Amino acid sequence: MAKIINIEGISLKYAETLQNIGIRSTERLLLVASHKQGRHDLATQTNIPEKLILEWVNLSDLIRIKGIGEEYSDLLEEAGVDTVKELRNRNPTNLFETLKKINAEKFLVRRLPSLKDVEKWAEKAK
Repeated sequence: MAKIINIEGISLKYAETLQNIGIRSTERLLLVASHKQGRHDLATQTNIPEKLILEWVNLSDLIRIKGIGEEYSDLLEEAGVDTVKELRNRNPTNLFETLKKINAEKFLVRRLPSLKDVEKWAEKAK
């Protein structure tokens, strides 16, 4: 699993706060905060907004899909795919075209995923 600091939107300050209470990986974050009560408890304990924690949990869940990793999670998020459920419900061909357009505008990744990659991600999200 990825280190907590590598999730988009987790600043060094927030990463240190989470690490100080034993959350050093995305796997641990998912274990602790994948349910509403866990996110609420974590927000109370750390003073991190629950909404931010939910965003991080969703991204942590996405990067568990083989091939996405940290590299493509930002690109997917820009395309409006910030949860596994959202990925599952997308048409892979349309999503691929959207990813190409976004990356041409924002240069988020050096190597764009292939259509075949996007199809595999969508299948694994089911």
